[in-house]
Amino acid sequence: MKKILFFLAVLPFFAACTRNAVTGRNQLSLVPESQLQQMAVTEYQSFLSKSNVVSAGTNRDAEMVKRVGSRIANAITQYYTGQGKGDVLNGFKWEFNLVDNKEVNAWCMPGGKVVVYTGLLAVTQNEAALAVVLGHEITHAIARHGNERMSQEIITQGLGELVNVATANNPKVNSIFNTVYGPGSQLGYSLPNSRNQEYEADHYGLIFCAMAGYNPREAVLFWERMMAASGGQKPPEILSTHPADANRIEKIKGYMDEALKYYKPVK
Repeated sequence: MKKILFFLAVLPFFAACTRNAVTGRNQLSLVPESQLQQMAVTEYQSFLSKSNVVSAGTNRDAEMVKRVGSRIANAITQYYTGQGKGDVLNGFKWEFNLVDNKEVNAWCMPGGKVVVYTGLLAVTQNEAALAVVLGHEITHAIARHGNERMSQEIITQGLGELVNVATANNPKVNSIFNTVYGPGSQLGYSLPNSRNQEYEADHYGLIFCAMAGYNPREAVLFWERMMAASGGQKPPEILSTHPADANRIEKIKGYMDEALKYYKPVK
């Protein structure tokens, strides 16, 4: 009887495991992607309303963010439509905004809601490096990494959470959403997969960057600048969801030959 009850308890996890159309690996997805996209719209608009958004109509950097983002998005659409996997982008309504903030950061929420902080531009220094970053961040969204991390967090909070996970406006699901997309990194169950997600985002982000007409070799130079800018102040890799910069650079070098096959400079 105990074996039967255990099987019934874990059965929903197996049912929720799907093969990711982007990365090809099995992935836990307990939350409907459409629900995540709805939540992202609300959070994105709330964030913009409280932030100093730089107008693209009067600022060259803001125009650059929209230009680079649009080219990356078009490349992704071309890539998956050509493979007969256009449904990967179902529900995506792209938005690209530059926010006046000294933090060196950028992110993309489910459904293609993207923000770049002005502090990042001092490190990217050119469009190609910005394309590297946007390719990486957008890959997180289309590979449904956020959904995976939310699902893992649901597991850590107990099987009982599964009963109402798909319920609209579920406060527990909203809390998990805010935890996953909040500024603090997660330790525990989700940590190893989070670093794997970072490498996946580097890998496919380079391909999309190249397809958009940007030189993927700029990724190495960008991460070298990031490593120099950190001044050794980052936490050890084991305590961070992001790989150590030196490890990331070596991985990126290994992805480079594949990415360059897609690279056609825009004339």
